[in-house]
Amino acid sequence: MAGSKTLRWKRVGLGTATLASVAALMACGNKAATSGNKDEINWYTPTEIITLDVSKNTDSYSALAIGNSGSNLLRVDNKGKLQPDLAKNVTVSDDGLTYTATLRDGLKWSDGSPLSAADFVYSWQRMVDPKTASEYAYLATEAHLKNAESINTGKNKDLDSLGVKADGDKVIFTLDKPSPQFKSLLSFANFMPQKADFVKKVGKDYGTSSDKQVYSGPYTVKDWNGTSGSFKLVKNKDYWDAKHVKTKTIHVQTVKKPDTAVQMYKQGKLDFANISGTSAIYNANKANKAVVAVPEATTSYMVYNQTGKVAALNNLKIRQALNLATDRKGIVSAAVDTGSKPATALAPTGLAKLKDGSDLTKYVAPGYTYDKAKATKLFKEGLAELGKSSVKLTVTADADNPVAKAAVDYIKETWEKALPGLSVEEKFVPFKQRLEDTKTQNFEVALVLWGGDYPEGSTFYGLFKSGSAYNYGKFTNAAYDAAYEKALTTDALDPDAAAQDYKAAEKALYDNALYNPVYFRLTEGLQNPSIKGLVRNSTGLNVDFTYAYKK
Repeated sequence: MAGSKTLRWKRVGLGTATLASVAALMACGNKAATSGNKDEINWYTPTEIITLDVSKNTDSYSALAIGNSGSNLLRVDNKGKLQPDLAKNVTVSDDGLTYTATLRDGLKWSDGSPLSAADFVYSWQRMVDPKTASEYAYLATEAHLKNAESINTGKNKDLDSLGVKADGDKVIFTLDKPSPQFKSLLSFANFMPQKADFVKKVGKDYGTSSDKQVYSGPYTVKDWNGTSGSFKLVKNKDYWDAKHVKTKTIHVQTVKKPDTAVQMYKQGKLDFANISGTSAIYNANKANKAVVAVPEATTSYMVYNQTGKVAALNNLKIRQALNLATDRKGIVSAAVDTGSKPATALAPTGLAKLKDGSDLTKYVAPGYTYDKAKATKLFKEGLAELGKSSVKLTVTADADNPVAKAAVDYIKETWEKALPGLSVEEKFVPFKQRLEDTKTQNFEVALVLWGGDYPEGSTFYGLFKSGSAYNYGKFTNAAYDAAYEKALTTDALDPDAAAQDYKAAEKALYDNALYNPVYFRLTEGLQNPSIKGLVRNSTGLNVDFTYAYKK
């Protein structure tokens, strides 16, 4: 791939707003699974997929379907490097403001119609159009795509003024300022091309079932009606590199119980099963020779509703007390003793590095600690400020995630012990409902997960800026906003300077107890040893089946 600089980034899973922990399994024996015939792979998700709408998806399970049935200009290879996909090359101007992608000849949609540069223009326009209400529109604005922000905020009604143009077989992007993450967006599922006349023809039904979508990638989605718990990825004969796509069909089903998934793997019914859903499953299977690491840049954290609906959570000392009463090591030991680590910051380890190779997380960590005595004192002071002797808080988490249940049980016990006067109610709802509840502030405290979309700090720090769709607590902090904005503008091309900004942002979050980091998720799973060519990413598309096959 040509360009002024090749960015060595490992894209990962949708941070697309994430997500419940992929399941795990119990089990017997160390026998490797030998699932299915060599033309098929059998996979699963721990909850149903939600949508096939490229612009509107925010979860990593739907992204599994979207990212494998669609293609972008670039794709991440098995070494984490960006390689040409629908584009034969991407060049970058010396000033970092113009990206020119030249498409391959003869590209087609899965219906056999031509795929053109205009399809990319339409997709970017649809993403920033406020009528679409995409929660990922901010990626375009924060990458400084020309006029993206004015269009997305409704100040500019001219979609054609957006900084992406079609010129023959070229897609040309114009930025107002350099953006270190922009090249990664050219491989991101939410910016894959979309066929305008098809989207307009199906209207509100677009992406609501597998036949209400047309595909640009190595596979097409079949047999998903919008609510069904299973679907198929079927090889797309019209994909430009179809001759190198070896697997004809990938069967994906919903398996909600971690131990069921493990048992199915051992029975040869699945080619993969996550073993990190519970400590029991992990310990029973971690020595299996078929265990593989599942790379991810994912942080679990608690958000506090600071809209004013919950008086206690608008009190600084109460929030500080909750953070100090959070025994992160204890939570990991009790609930996620499956390879995960206590969180020390928002951005997880392994996401990004400074110039000297040191980890961003270690640099920005502000000093989260468990201090029961200080927590008790602050909570008592906070109650006095509120004029109350007791407070009840409800913690919402994913019902379809065993780790969440164990974590919330532990949090309830330790919070109530450290903070006299506090009673904690537990509320568990399906993952899909929890996404909606946090998005609409229908919660008090919520335990959530976020997986990075690309390997740079802004994929996490963009969550909490004022007005962000993912700032579920709806707090506003001027120091945080200023630090984040500086990282994206003045310091955009200097990783060390940007890291200083992210450190300042972390300090603002810490000092004001605006959120509560819990653990960095690290998982393992049993995988059929005969599977080759499978690409796993720690950010963006978690599992890429394009060149996967059974040997």
